[in-house]
Amino acid sequence: MPSSVTPLKPLPAHAAERLNLIERPRRNRKSEWARRLVKENVLTANDLIWPIFVCDGVNERTPIEAMPGVDRVTLDIAVEEVARAAALDIPAVAIFPYTDPALRDPTGTEALNAQNLTCRACRAIKAKVPDVGLMTDVALDPYTSHGHDGVLKDGRILNDESVALLVRQALVQAESGADIIAPSDMMDGRVGAIREALDAAGYLDVQIMAYSAKYASAFYGPFREAVGSAGTLKGGDKRTYQMDYANTDEAVREAELDLAEGADMIMVKPGLPYLDIVARLKSHFGRPTFAYQVSGEYSMIMAAAQNGWIDGEKAMIESLTAFKRAGADGILTYFAPRAAEYLRRSK
Repeated sequence: MPSSVTPLKPLPAHAAERLNLIERPRRNRKSEWARRLVKENVLTANDLIWPIFVCDGVNERTPIEAMPGVDRVTLDIAVEEVARAAALDIPAVAIFPYTDPALRDPTGTEALNAQNLTCRACRAIKAKVPDVGLMTDVALDPYTSHGHDGVLKDGRILNDESVALLVRQALVQAESGADIIAPSDMMDGRVGAIREALDAAGYLDVQIMAYSAKYASAFYGPFREAVGSAGTLKGGDKRTYQMDYANTDEAVREAELDLAEGADMIMVKPGLPYLDIVARLKSHFGRPTFAYQVSGEYSMIMAAAQNGWIDGEKAMIESLTAFKRAGADGILTYFAPRAAEYLRRSK
């Protein structure tokens, strides 16, 4: 049976001639040295903040199942980890506590205790590694029995009552040596109240990095396991205070308020799904803007790498560089030590 496909005719001789192109963008991609010369964004260890989970005990590491390669560590090991960060030129770490469930109550009283895990970690780290920046989380969820970031009453999170407690929490952290206070709670007015209290107490140089655009996200699950709030939250959500992931204008308004109230730096959380927000806030305000590559983002990359589906190191560096491309001045990431080591090897 004859074929219905018409055979291709030979190309005319002139088709092999060079195209008349003045611009050939591939020239700048022809070799490694050429690509380095025109690289628009460069990731360095200076861009990294390393979140570290601390727990009570001595010389213990507790693997976090949902975050391969990340452990909760006791304070003695946390000090060693911060020394490791210093050796890798990572400028700052962020401390997150795993609070004993017996110490949790409805109002998060343990957050105000100057001898709580976070405060003890601050003092221990500053005594041994004073030149690494120390960032602390201001929110009640690691300390409340219900897992929310504020005071819960009749099913509602009370804003002003929560802010009063957050101010006291920020003060005990500053007294313990925190360099950067990072309110992650998303209560209205908390940045201004914390700034006023810090200044009145003489902590004029303590910085505030506001979680200005923190979205109600599905990407926080592994983190909640790490700090022990997943079980206490019991399927509840935080949508009455964290932002709707469909919104962008709201992020501008939130950042504008935080900056007006005294925030030195603003943050977007989560990271990769919200690069448009990072870019918009940096472009709009031109102020130090950070992003948090959250636990779910980290765990997805790690899980895919462990299954052999992607090259984990390449995906790590590509994802972190994306933050720089979007305009972020720095990134909170669990990859920090691994990325710093990779960048050092790549010099």
